Amino acid sequence: MKKIGIIFAMNEELLELKKYLEIIKKYNIFDLIFYEARIGKIYIVLVQSGVGKVNAARCTQILIDNIKVNYIFNIGVAGGVHELLNVGDIVIGEKLVQHDFDITAFNHEKGYIPSIGVYVNSDEYLVRVAQGVASNIDNITTFRGVIASGDIFCTDYMMGKKINNKFNALCVEMEGASIAQVCYLSHIPFLVLRSISDTPNNNNVITYEQFLEDSSKKIAHFMFKILCELK
Repeated sequence: MKKIGIIFAMNEELLELKKYLEIIKKYNIFDLIFYEARIGKIYIVLVQSGVGKVNAARCTQILIDNIKVNYIFNIGVAGGVHELLNVGDIVIGEKLVQHDFDITAFNHEKGYIPSIGVYVNSDEYLVRVAQGVASNIDNITTFRGVIASGDIFCTDYMMGKKINNKFNALCVEMEGASIAQVCYLSHIPFLVLRSISDTPNNNNVITYEQFLEDSSKKIAHFMFKILCELK
């Protein structure tokens, strides 16, 4: 019996996926609330980590240690930093990078983490499943590539452009790469999925609030279709 952990930064994102599932159990571990559901022969465990890399990493390790999950997904919204991306597009994170990790003073390139490298690769099987699901859903546009994470809400156009140029990143958010790092170190297959809710155009707060709900609905629908394939 496989267990799949799904981590959300925000409650708005979690609530949209809950609408597709029948919750059979709810419990608390270290002040995090876990919701358990079942589809076929798989158990799905949903949890809100809170915003930021530390919260996300902590939540990931709790999932691994206490619930013994086989796969971990991190889904939610992100800001697009590639010119081809539009609000509502979905990014399948083939690679994750922490754009704010900087030990260049020790002659390492920006984003390099000792014993990790610059990028952490998502699980190839999960990427294939996601791509297959994407090809069978009408009215969504998907991209595969790099997702960049950092402890900053990127509102500056030039900062977004710099992240895009440096890491070839499609979008930026605040959790995915830290979840990837914990999964990599714990040998747990993972995948990060993001729906674009805004772009760094110096008007992010307005755009983000306006499209958060719609983007959360899109990524929840996409995730549910993936869960149905995994069962």
